[in-house]
Amino acid sequence: MKRLFVSALALFGVLTVVAQPQMSYEEAEAKANEYIAKLTLDEKLAMTQGHNRFFFPGVPEKGMPYIYTTDASMGVKNKQKLHREGEIILAERTTQFPAFIMMAATFNPQIAYDYGHAVGEEARMAGAGVILGPGMNIYRNSQCGRNFEYVGEDPYLAARLMENYITGMQSTGTLACAKHFLGNQTEFYRRRSNSIIDERALMEIYTPAFKAAIDAGVATVMTAYNQLNGEWTGESKYVITDLLRGTLGFKGMVMSDWNSIYDWKNVILSGQNLDMPGEPAHYIKKTPRDLVAEGIVTEKDIENMIRPTIATCIRWGLYDRYLSGQQYKPELEAKLPDHLEVSYRTAAEGAVLLKNNGILPLATDRKVLVIGRRWIKDVPHGGGAARVTGYDHIPLQQVMTETFGQGVSFVSEATAEQIKAADVVLCVTGTYDSESTERPFAMEKRDEQQVRLAVENNANTIVLVHSGSGIDMSAWADKCAALLYGWYPGQNGMLALRDILIGKVNPSGKLPMTIERSFADSPAVNSVPVGFNLAKAKGNPNEKAFHPWTYDVHYDESVLVGYRWYEKKGIKPLFPFGYGLSYTTFELANAKILSKGKVKTLTDEKPLRVAIEVRNIGRVAGSEVVQLYVAEKNPTVLRPVKELKAFQKVSLAAGEKQVVVFEVDKSMLAFWCDKSHAWTANAGEYTISIGTSSANIVAELPIQVL
Repeated sequence: MKRLFVSALALFGVLTVVAQPQMSYEEAEAKANEYIAKLTLDEKLAMTQGHNRFFFPGVPEKGMPYIYTTDASMGVKNKQKLHREGEIILAERTTQFPAFIMMAATFNPQIAYDYGHAVGEEARMAGAGVILGPGMNIYRNSQCGRNFEYVGEDPYLAARLMENYITGMQSTGTLACAKHFLGNQTEFYRRRSNSIIDERALMEIYTPAFKAAIDAGVATVMTAYNQLNGEWTGESKYVITDLLRGTLGFKGMVMSDWNSIYDWKNVILSGQNLDMPGEPAHYIKKTPRDLVAEGIVTEKDIENMIRPTIATCIRWGLYDRYLSGQQYKPELEAKLPDHLEVSYRTAAEGAVLLKNNGILPLATDRKVLVIGRRWIKDVPHGGGAARVTGYDHIPLQQVMTETFGQGVSFVSEATAEQIKAADVVLCVTGTYDSESTERPFAMEKRDEQQVRLAVENNANTIVLVHSGSGIDMSAWADKCAALLYGWYPGQNGMLALRDILIGKVNPSGKLPMTIERSFADSPAVNSVPVGFNLAKAKGNPNEKAFHPWTYDVHYDESVLVGYRWYEKKGIKPLFPFGYGLSYTTFELANAKILSKGKVKTLTDEKPLRVAIEVRNIGRVAGSEVVQLYVAEKNPTVLRPVKELKAFQKVSLAAGEKQVVVFEVDKSMLAFWCDKSHAWTANAGEYTISIGTSSANIVAELPIQVL
């Protein structure tokens, strides 16, 4: 196979500004050696660990300043707690953007680019050299508290969005950090979990987004808290040297997640470059200094460890920027209004309309009772490292009052009588998700009871869900008049959701993951060990490998993640991957392969072009996501029923039509062979399926592969 991953540049033309480091990595390495030659052993040892919690280490007097990194997922954290000085304030204001999973629901690579570019500009404004993101762990487990930081269940979708996000960010001079490498799909005692994943699943499901990030030029990678097949990822030679650097081709700098390494010998020899945050850990028996003194590792090993950190800072001009005092760009504060527009657009395109019996869009003269014990007076958000404060928050209560005036009222927990008396009920519900915790698939009892009370007592109940992943809606999804998934929409996202409710914006979001009917249907059902309560699923920083136990998370489904699992097992989900409604209607027709002859043949040298006509047959303008899936008719190994391999978001006026053309090459049909340890595509019959979700296929085209 000559080409393993299809570039988004070829597919979408979105990567308009490619990240431009100042020199090649090889040139930067040579310069790094000049710096290393001037360092004492003590200085070299200091370069193995982070400085003051959020800084890359440095030796300022020798031209290597400390480089500031900042947490980010929904934007730039403008405040961080340090080891000694208390707190660092980067900027007075930074934007709280919608959650990553909401960005994924846009199915729009241009939004991913714009989002990354905006966050990169705010990091430059605030003086941060490195953003500790994006997170790109595949959504396997709907109970994972960090799903809102990630981009869904499909590796192809994740790859296309992440390469654009990273390119947008790094075009500003801010370095991105792809995380968490690898197998971090659970937050239940995350420092004790051992993800057991087979080679095919690693290559087909869990690494494509990282590969896309590497091909897009990502500067840094962060390892994960968990073990992968029995080794801590932050000190595993297989994970860092063999897989990340070898198979995937990464040349940049690798850092650990905070407080996630335990054996310094393994760390130094694994290919790891930097232990973060660098604070002393009482449970680590021997330090790098001890190991060098005892001859267990050499000074040369230390030099090899720190070289990529120094080379990365040189290559991207971080040392020059900080030494010249140019790390801060306060003039970029003038771009904040532009960033708010990106935030609004992400929320507007990322909200997913899951049900509508015709009640939406809502006329502004309707009388609306808004109920819900959270997210009415506050802007919905997740917690942990991804939590960004934002500024000038616009909550739902404000936008509904501005829109409906005296016709809207608010009750935290309504009675049946209040619900029955209402013209329309807007029931706001959901979950608060955060790293270090898993939360049950079911909502909290009080929230579930309120939704059920609403749908049972008023047929005009609209449910607005704020969550970072799927929740159990089986008891009431078919009873509500409309269901809108609003995720965590950012500081001004309630404006976008209001505009969808009243029809000013036509919803176009699609689910980037499957929502199951019951968590018992999920392949991740046995992720939490028997006998443990999710309420105790904490990621305590003091958890360590030397505690009495670790536990295994068996990825027995292998490559059957998300819709692949449900389709193969014949389990009907509540809402399928790629699903989302509109206020207009689209018709897909006349699918065909644009090549001569009756037999449509695909070879290494000859890709196929596939076309389908999309027409807006409704009365309002809207956008549809056309999705292309492929399937092997007679596979020789376990393969999904079908796999997403291309998509395109099309915006059409009422009555307008457009022909969407996809290029299908042989790499899109390949699977990872765990015998040859390479990608391969069997000769034989395949089917190209085109539709508007994984469950709504409108055309199937047979092809032959030689």
